[in-house]
Amino acid sequence: MDEVVRLLVTRPDGVYIDGTVGAGGHAEAILKRLAEMSGELNRLSRGRILGIDRDPQILDLARQRFEGIEGSRVHFLHASFEDMDRATSLLGVEQVDGLVLDLGVSSLQLDQAQRGFSFSKEAYLDMRMDPNERTTAAEIVAKSSPHELMRILRDYGEERFAARIVENIVEARRRKRIETTTELAKIVAGSIPRAAISRRIHPVARIHPATKTFQALRIAVNRELDRLDRFLKIAPSYVTVGGRIAVISYHSLEDRLVKQAFHGGEREGLLRRLTKKPIRPTDAEVLGNPRSRSARLRVAEKLE
Repeated sequence: MDEVVRLLVTRPDGVYIDGTVGAGGHAEAILKRLAEMSGELNRLSRGRILGIDRDPQILDLARQRFEGIEGSRVHFLHASFEDMDRATSLLGVEQVDGLVLDLGVSSLQLDQAQRGFSFSKEAYLDMRMDPNERTTAAEIVAKSSPHELMRILRDYGEERFAARIVENIVEARRRKRIETTTELAKIVAGSIPRAAISRRIHPVARIHPATKTFQALRIAVNRELDRLDRFLKIAPSYVTVGGRIAVISYHSLEDRLVKQAFHGGEREGLLRRLTKKPIRPTDAEVLGNPRSRSARLRVAEKLE
């Protein structure tokens, strides 16, 4: 968070968008930085921030966090982060001074068992970030062809044992519909050789054998990579000269898209990369929050 705020916030009277506001941690840190830069003694400043989130439940938590401030310096929008037209229209501007995305599933979503994101808690296989969306992970598992399931696990999860997992999923769903997180996690764990499972270890946090499969299904349900790709293509046009774009990704698929977009923008003379290599969490940060272990921050500045 410190690096995001330091690299993103450049003007005390700037306008900023947190495209994945969650419970508002980054937004609050940005507001505090704006206040410090403007010499204000309270949380208010001339700067403004808009928090966007696809999850209405999470958005309500953010609103509670900023109760009394919303409507003056803080604004909220239930939408996807690539919907920049709606965002800038709500703010009454054409461009903003900074955009930040903190990708992936939030700890709040993981900790709500009923959302179906976690393989460690039994729940319906949902995985929708926006519950108003139609397709759930259970429906993808039940209705997708073996070829499509293989594509999802390989392309979105980079799962080397995709063929074995899909074979066992297809066999299991012939007997009964796979509807819960624990059912699917058990099938996946039984599909991966024990020797391979023992290698899926991190110095701080053990990697569950179903992690890649759950990641792949979550990405497919929420069309995460497509949305990120659209955002990266349009984001520079919504940022002022000297403004910043910051993206925190959590796996190589996301990070590759961000890296390619920032590299491409730099080659075209449109962007300047402020992070030649991604900023990674320190060992102390990972010890305090094991879920941050794979985080990678990249930041670029708009040149023209």
